[in-house]
Amino acid sequence: MDATRQIAALSDNTRREIINILSIGPRSVADIARQVPVSRPAVSQHLRVLKDSGLVRVRSQGTRNVYYLDPKGMAALRDYLDALWQKALEQFKTKAEESSPSQ
Repeated sequence: MDATRQIAALSDNTRREIINILSIGPRSVADIARQVPVSRPAVSQHLRVLKDSGLVRVRSQGTRNVYYLDPKGMAALRDYLDALWQKALEQFKTKAEESSPSQ
């Protein structure tokens, strides 16, 4: 999974809203389209971007496509963000220790 592609995919408000919707559980395109302020074809395009970035997956259920969060993709994104956060904390600690008065 490429975290850069995932972050780029999440740079759009509608795609972030779709991720929020899917965090509750799997949904069809029609279900998602009822909850966001864009057309059904636009929802399909957003879902394609999210799928291509590895954040969502799709399965056929009868005549409908049902989308759900990809646990591996979401875990990879979280790992990337956790690593960034850890690096930031380490840098903060280093700066704080450098500026603290010597004893």
